Amino acid sequence: MTALLFRDDSYLTHCDAVITAIDERGFQTDRTVFYPLGGGQPGDIGRFVLENGETVEITDTVKGDGPEGVIHKPGHGSAALKIGLHGKLEIDWARRHRLMRMHTCLHLLSALVPFPVTGGQVGDGKGRLDFDMADSIPDKETLTAKLNELIQADHKVTARWITDEELLGNPELVKTMAVKPPMGLGRVRLIEVAGVDRPLDLQACGGTHVARTGEIGPVTVRKVENKGRQNRRVNIEFAA
Repeated sequence: MTALLFRDDSYLTHCDAVITAIDERGFQTDRTVFYPLGGGQPGDIGRFVLENGETVEITDTVKGDGPEGVIHKPGHGSAALKIGLHGKLEIDWARRHRLMRMHTCLHLLSALVPFPVTGGQVGDGKGRLDFDMADSIPDKETLTAKLNELIQADHKVTARWITDEELLGNPELVKTMAVKPPMGLGRVRLIEVAGVDRPLDLQACGGTHVARTGEIGPVTVRKVENKGRQNRRVNIEFAA
């Protein structure tokens, strides 16, 4: 198993690590700050700097075997790797931070549009959520104004854990119909956006997030699309 350091601190940019396994997919380490593709969020990219100074570019990160397996995909022409090599894993922090900002913004969007989420994607500078709603199409100007109001209010964003059994007993904590939160370890991570009297948003999520909504910056609802009889897609992007 790999210690997933990003789960407890999304702001970690690097860590010392040792290669524990290698196969045709890439290499695994004893610990990592790299988030693997999942839950609509892309995997991190970056590099692994070996003790001898050689650098292995990491072009993607995906889930490996088991609930805590993480595979780092090396770029073509990288230095030869073997089990037991020590080095430092370093994420592309600028890209990761943009993904964190967008992921948290999508949580705000899901709070403003009170319908089941049928799909979504966190992108670099943009993102989308699909909603199961048949009777109306959200007004993009109104959504833009409400999103930016929540962002500017600088609400606190925190993570906490509950047991698998608690999640099963509170199905409203899972907003996405197609993507289920990571389970199997006995506990599930919740992301909470604080409100005044109650949370603005509280849902199961294994992704990385900013600490306060003000960190997201201004956004724009670029387009609202009709994607079927009941499916409505809301596309957002950073305004600056």
